[in-house]
Amino acid sequence: MQNAAQYSLEDSGQHGEAQGPRLVLSGALTLAAIAPFERALRGVSGPIAAIDLTQVDEMDTVGAWVVCRLAREHGAEITGASEAAERLLGAVRGIDAGSDIRPPRLPVWKRVPAEMGEKVFAARSGLYGVVGFFGQILIGGASLVRHPSRFPGRALVHQMELVGVSALPIIGLMSFLIGIVIAQQGSVQLQQFGAESLTVNLVGRITLRELGVLMTAIMVAGRSGSAFAAQLGTMKLTEEIDAMRTIGISPIEVLVIPRILAATFMMVLLGFYASVMAIIGGAVVGDLTLGIPFWTFLERIHDVVPEYDLWVGLIKAPVFGLIVGLAGCYNGLQVRGNSEEVGRRTTMAVVSAIFAVIVIDAFFAVFFTEIGWG
Repeated sequence: MQNAAQYSLEDSGQHGEAQGPRLVLSGALTLAAIAPFERALRGVSGPIAAIDLTQVDEMDTVGAWVVCRLAREHGAEITGASEAAERLLGAVRGIDAGSDIRPPRLPVWKRVPAEMGEKVFAARSGLYGVVGFFGQILIGGASLVRHPSRFPGRALVHQMELVGVSALPIIGLMSFLIGIVIAQQGSVQLQQFGAESLTVNLVGRITLRELGVLMTAIMVAGRSGSAFAAQLGTMKLTEEIDAMRTIGISPIEVLVIPRILAATFMMVLLGFYASVMAIIGGAVVGDLTLGIPFWTFLERIHDVVPEYDLWVGLIKAPVFGLIVGLAGCYNGLQVRGNSEEVGRRTTMAVVSAIFAVIVIDAFFAVFFTEIGWG
């Protein structure tokens, strides 16, 4: 039968070098007997010069940890430990000291270039992955051309409904409000020069050429691109895509190509629809605040907007849709590990699609200006 652990406070002035109260522990400091003893020790307060273990009969790792914690809290010295107890104390000493275990940070002039190098290296790997993914799509498309009966027509129609038809209300409202803002703010600035009638030119050209398609692409990226990534990512986690490969069905042909084609085709219609709604919003402002009748505003659009502005928007739209579809599907198929990765890849799909769309739009602006469509 183990002796219950006990303690007592004595004056250590004549028993050792340390001056002050001495905490004498006795009995068994083991897991089986230390629970009530450890609670009793919480009532010990004030300075303690030393903890005497001479009368301790037995000690295990838990007892050693309690002794070390008590010594650290009171700044006391541990004395009288046997050889076995000293080994235990050395093993557990400092394991919960709360010291900073993080490695020292490099100076900023070293850390920033190092992190930039890692980002560039990761971007290179990502570029290789995108090129390989695009190659898989080309191979899958060629396979469908050779075997038209395998083309997932119903999946394509379903995705066109989700990407296009279901998005009409939100894109129409967004474009209508953008047209109102452009017309109102543009007219305020043009009135300073007595040229508020040129608001028609401003609204018509900027919506058909730039903002109609660009804002639609951003909206589709946030709405459909994120959905592509989340759907395919969840299917990766549940191993549905692996099961499709096992039974001989190509996920690229069945899942990816319908989504990319739907985003590409519907972006043309959504971009044109958004431009029309923005022009209608500008016409409403012209009728209410500028004294330009609604139908006159729309007729003037036909006169002041060059035909090539419409073609510029229609040419950019399928390219933006292709980018959004590729970003969503690629990031969805890159999901690994756990559900947290689905959220991260969904965010990456939206951010990368919007970034790529804006970059490509800048190149289009320079290109069309150089060929005389500026």
